[in-house]
This record gives sequence, structure tokens and C-alpha cells, in this order.
Amino acid sequence: MLAVATAFTSCQDDKGYFISGNAPEMEDGKMVYVSEIDENTNRPNRIDSTTIKDGSFELDLEDPETPNLSFLEFEGTQGNVIFISENEEINFKVYKDSLRASEVTGGKENRLLYDYLSHLKEVNEKVMEGRDAMRSAFQEKDSTKLTSIQDTEKEIIDNDKVFKKKIVEENPDSFVSIMVISDMLRMKSYPVNEIKEMFDSLSEDVKNTAIGKQIAENLEKENKVAVGSKAPNFTAPTPDGDELALKDAMGKVTVIDFWAAWCKPCRVENPNLVKTYNKYKDDGLSIIGVSLDRPGQKDRWLKAIEEDGLPWHQVSNLKFWQDPVAQLYGIKAIPAAFVLDEEGTIVARDLRGDALDNKIGELLNKG
Repeated sequence: MLAVATAFTSCQDDKGYFISGNAPEMEDGKMVYVSEIDENTNRPNRIDSTTIKDGSFELDLEDPETPNLSFLEFEGTQGNVIFISENEEINFKVYKDSLRASEVTGGKENRLLYDYLSHLKEVNEKVMEGRDAMRSAFQEKDSTKLTSIQDTEKEIIDNDKVFKKKIVEENPDSFVSIMVISDMLRMKSYPVNEIKEMFDSLSEDVKNTAIGKQIAENLEKENKVAVGSKAPNFTAPTPDGDELALKDAMGKVTVIDFWAAWCKPCRVENPNLVKTYNKYKDDGLSIIGVSLDRPGQKDRWLKAIEEDGLPWHQVSNLKFWQDPVAQLYGIKAIPAAFVLDEEGTIVARDLRGDALDNKIGELLNKG
């Protein structure tokens, strides 16, 4: 009887997915909403709610089959508090005027999440401090100081990469690991093949979450345009309205340059690309520009080609970020460039200025 009573008490104490919190600055009666990322829309979807009473709130939720990225929202307050749904008791200390500073405790996933978020905050603060110091050194024309700051920033970024990889390696069954891999893929901080190895090392439960499935799709797309892969062929309209295929624009070395008339960094980079093209065009360099200009703005595209003096092949579907060539190559930001060898194999990505010039010279044996 004692054993049964003890077991019954333990079951009662195990509340499963249960959230509670203190929000002393919130008014009684204000709504508290729980949202989680919807698998189909990839957007937050409200799943339950409660109210503030005596500066506190609590809510017993249905135990999730798998962890998920979740949020607390408060009526009349901008922003949210991020957490991970898990079959644990999760506690919140909410600061109305700074929801991002709110404290979340309870549960292995949330402890790891907030260790990770704390690390990201620290890295960001150090990088921003370094950028401020870099601007000062540049204004003072102190090259020694500038080099030292750049070396420090590289060390910070390298340590960040090590930290992220360690999280994944030590927590293969954690939802946080899939979030870290998502960040790696988005920031391109690791080669795609290494990210895929890390992803493959995760548990099947983690890989089968909504975000895990999305990463698997993204990795498949990225692999198609990773260094060492054959560049996917495409056909797109030229300024004259004809159709041009990549295979018909190939040279001994080919650069696929994703840009747009509205993209200031692209326009700044164009003179460097023109210089490189003029240097190597007679040796077999070919460039095909793929513009992500907006629908109905062909005139701006053509004007930019003329103003920047771009003599190479140009194509565009004038579909902005929905351009099918950009989607085929997984373009999320521009300028972006792919360097292809004579067989159409991608040998380098996202090089600019001297780095691109040197790579092309190397491939054409002109270094």
C-alpha cells in the first residue's frame, strides 16, 4: 500500500508539459498566449492561453510528442519570450519592459537553449565592440591596431564555430542541436558537407521534427550547388527577350553572378568584376549575370547594366527573390557568385574582389 501511495504521489507531482511564471509588472486579467511553430506554415501558431492573476500565471498543456520552438506572448506587450516545449515544468520570470531579458528555467532543452542564446549574445556584443574599434582605427589610419582587431574578431568567430559544433556533438538527441545546425546553414559558417555530417549524427526523433525536415530539404538543395557539385543548368530571358542557357554561355572558367540594380553592395562590387573580366576574357573567362530585379522594372535592370558597363551575358526573369534561377541555386542574399571550371563543376563560391581575381587566374594558369 505504501509503494502504491508513493507511486501515486510521484505521478501527481510529474506535471509533464506545465508552464508557470511571475509577471509582477503585468496587470491582472491580461492574456498570456502560448504559440509554437506550425509545421506547415513555419510560422508561430497560438495553441493555448491563460490570464495573469496576482502577478502570476500557469497553464497545464498537452504533452508534446516532440519538442518544438515556442513563444509566450502577453496582451498589450510587444515581443515574446522564446522557449522550447518539452515534457517538463518550465518556469518564467517575465520583465514587461524587456521581454528578451526574461528568465526561463526548467527542462534540459530550455537550459541548453538559454546557454546557447547567452553565448550568441556575448559573441554579438564582442563583434560589435570590435567593429566600433575597427572604425576608429580606420579613421586614425592605425594599420597595426586594425590588423590586431581583425585577428581578434577572427578568433571570436572561430571560437563560436567550435562552441556550436560542440553543442551538436554532445547533444545529438536535443532539439537545440537542430536549431544550431539551422544557424550554421543560414550563416554558412561551415561547409555544407560538414553540416550534413553533423545533421546525420542527430537522433531520428530530432531529425523528424518540423525544423529537422526543413533542414534536410535545405541541405539537399545546398548539396546541389556545393563546391564540388556540377552546376545545375538553367535557361532564362536575356535583355533582348531571347532565352540563354548556362551551358551555352560557358567558358574555360565561368562565373555566375547573382545581382540586382537595387542592390547597393552589388553595384559597388561591379567595377571589380569588370576589371577581372577585362583581364581574363581573352583567356577564356565567361560571366553570366543573373539579376533579381523586381517585376515591371526591366528599365532599371537595363539602365544598371549600361551605367556599370557590364559587357557579359545577362539574364533575368524579373521575379525578385522568387526568381527560379536564384531558387535553384538557393540564393538568400546578394551579391553571390559561383565559379565553375570548364566541365561545369563548382570550384568556389561567394568570392569577391582580389580573392575572385586570384582564383580565376589560378584556374586559367595565369597566377
